[in-house]
Amino acid sequence: MEVKVLWSDTSLFQLQEIFDYYSFKASPNVARKIIKGIVEKSILLESNPLIGVKEPLVVDKPFEYRFIVESNYKIIYRFNDKIARIVSVFDCRQNPQKLDRIEE
Repeated sequence: MEVKVLWSDTSLFQLQEIFDYYSFKASPNVARKIIKGIVEKSILLESNPLIGVKEPLVVDKPFEYRFIVESNYKIIYRFNDKIARIVSVFDCRQNPQKLDRIEE
C-alpha cells in the first residue's frame, strides 16, 4: 500500500520547538539527532500506516487517532484515504490532558 505521510502545521511547529529547546539546553547536534529519530520513525507509516496504537486519550474526537513512540515523544496521527497525517508530536513527560487540545 502506497501511503503518503503529511505533517500538519502544528506538528512542524512542535518539531521546531523541540529542536530549539535541545539546541539551547544541549547542542545543535543533539537536537538534530532527536529530530532525525522522530522523522525516521514517521517514515514507517509509509509502509504500515496502522502500526500505531489507538490513542485512548482522544477517543471523543471525530477521527481515530493513533500513535507511535520515538524516545520521549508520541507521534500522533490519523490515517484515511492513503494519507497518514501527523497532527502532533507530544512529549510524554507532559500532562496527558494536554492531548485534548489536538485540533486540525
